[in-house]
Amino acid sequence: MRHQQLSHPSRTVALLFLALIAVGTVALKLPASNAEGISAPWLTALFTAVSAVCVTGLAVVDTGTYWSPLGQVVVMLLFQMGGFGLMTAAALLGLMVNRSLRLRTRLLTQAETHSVGLGDVVGVARVVLAVTAVCEGALAVWLMLRLHLGHGMPWGEAAWSGLFHAVSAFNNAGFSLHGDSLTRYNRDTLILLPVALGIVIGGIGFPVLQDLRARWRDPLHWSLHTKLTLTGSALLWVVGAGCLLVFEWNNPQTLGPMPAADKLLNAVFASVSARTAGFNAVDIGALTHESWALHFLLMFIGGGSAGTAGGVKISTAAILLLLVVAEVRGRPDCEAFGRRVCLPAQRQAITVLVLGSAVVAGATIVVLSTTHLPTDKVIFEVISAFGTVGLSTGITADLPALAQSVLIVLMYAGRVGLITLATSLALGERRMPWRYPEEHPIVG
Repeated sequence: MRHQQLSHPSRTVALLFLALIAVGTVALKLPASNAEGISAPWLTALFTAVSAVCVTGLAVVDTGTYWSPLGQVVVMLLFQMGGFGLMTAAALLGLMVNRSLRLRTRLLTQAETHSVGLGDVVGVARVVLAVTAVCEGALAVWLMLRLHLGHGMPWGEAAWSGLFHAVSAFNNAGFSLHGDSLTRYNRDTLILLPVALGIVIGGIGFPVLQDLRARWRDPLHWSLHTKLTLTGSALLWVVGAGCLLVFEWNNPQTLGPMPAADKLLNAVFASVSARTAGFNAVDIGALTHESWALHFLLMFIGGGSAGTAGGVKISTAAILLLLVVAEVRGRPDCEAFGRRVCLPAQRQAITVLVLGSAVVAGATIVVLSTTHLPTDKVIFEVISAFGTVGLSTGITADLPALAQSVLIVLMYAGRVGLITLATSLALGERRMPWRYPEEHPIVG
């Protein structure tokens, strides 16, 4: 029984993420990983390792100046491996060694990728490998050329910066070698738009990419998951950018001084990045309170399932919205695009949302009890950690050790906890041989 419990796919995923965090912490603790050649504090190394493996991007130190070149490489490797999942990497390794995957490897990969069936794992793994290599490679070369030719950065520095930011963007990690993230490039369309495209491709979810690859000429036959993810994502991008334009148009500390074209560029980039990427091209701490509230929603929802994005996922939010619409219209079924959403998916969506909300609420209370910082900034930080976003109003490094420890737990729960929960719900479903009599309690 004990062996069966430990070999459960979701538990194995969680344990392997912990193992990677432990290795990363030790590696960052080494004096060679620190720019000054001294050993980093344990909490700093642990926080950075968790943030990297969980592709969050929250940081208590400046990545570009605190860590040495070796330390920066360690950070990049951590969010690369954490980005598309240890189990996806295991599947790719299996494919390279042997074209056929054993059942156990497929089960483990399914837990990380949320694939519908075991037969999908090989296809998803191939998509992961191809898309990761092409997107990161192309984006790295583009950024290198732009940084050198457009900003005068030396070739070596441009190559490293381009690679680091390309991998960070595709994995929705949000780590930057610049202390101001991408603020220095907030009027450079040739940097912000390619980075935003990398964020979108990495965060849309590999099952969606696999579906698009297989049926790109026949959108009518895309899966319901693909249609919900693409429709919901587009809606959030447009609504998010529009609201940010309204809220920040005259803000002298953000979009106010920019011409209209740059305002639109930065609003679009911020709307995309807020869905778990973590890069910022304007000062997050200078946003209006309305924009912070909008970020609460975008960060909590996150991106597509089985990708590099975090949050409760767009499909979860879409299913809940469809449930509300069906109830308001008096329909017995939850429907979209000529399909019914199955009852187990509805229950799982409600469970993920309720438990996610409870975790955020509880963590907010704990962090507030340790600091006198404004409540809205604390809420922003908590949701950013849980949604593995990485955006910050600038208070991360100032939080006490207990509050930073809470954020560490939130980052792990947001990246691994939701995977474990969703997989356990899906694999744990069973039919009961009996049912209780039905009653209808009063609601509302």
